[in-house]
Amino acid sequence: MSALTQGTLPIEGSLPELESVYWRPRVSEASLRRTGRIWTAITVAHTVPFVAVAALLLVLNPVTAAVALMAFAQAWIIPELYAARGANVLRSRAPVDEHAERVSVGLLGDLLDHGARDLHRATGVVLERGALGVWLIGEAGAVLVRPGGRRVHCYCVKVPAPELPTGDRVAHLLLALRTDEAGFATVANLAFSGARWRLSRRLKAPVRDALAPAVAAARRID
Repeated sequence: MSALTQGTLPIEGSLPELESVYWRPRVSEASLRRTGRIWTAITVAHTVPFVAVAALLLVLNPVTAAVALMAFAQAWIIPELYAARGANVLRSRAPVDEHAERVSVGLLGDLLDHGARDLHRATGVVLERGALGVWLIGEAGAVLVRPGGRRVHCYCVKVPAPELPTGDRVAHLLLALRTDEAGFATVANLAFSGARWRLSRRLKAPVRDALAPAVAAARRID
């Protein structure tokens, strides 16, 4: 899991954390499309052999139907596991100090407009529109809903200060994203890239409810 250091972020320019991942190409529209194609190819490579084996078993001998069903199940489970890993980036931890949590959420609200503030209050995640798509930001990472709303990229990134309350952690990631969106996606570790519907199945309520407005906003992007 990549980390964003705690402290004052620059108003302009790139994130200083980029120096720690100097070998990574900076994320761009082209690299996101390429990453999506690679993840799709990997998923196909992992699932098609199981489907082919299952179909072959049924053709050769219907008695092997139970084994064929197991192969079909394996083909379904593999991408589901990837999606579950992606959903984990929006997981939340139990609050440690109720008073600190309330104060931090209030300070986070100062960074948001009315709609985003209400969504955070209901779901625990922040919706932020960016140049690369629409983001859902939690305390352990963020989900990028690409224009059109069909594909998502899930990024795992943390603030290495476990004593901070939730609102402060989300605010730090939000400020980093606003400072350098492409840099944020470069520093973060990609946990999943794939179909939005597959991620939605793995998200827990009420976080799942935040995905619908993010997809609606992404569909309005030209």
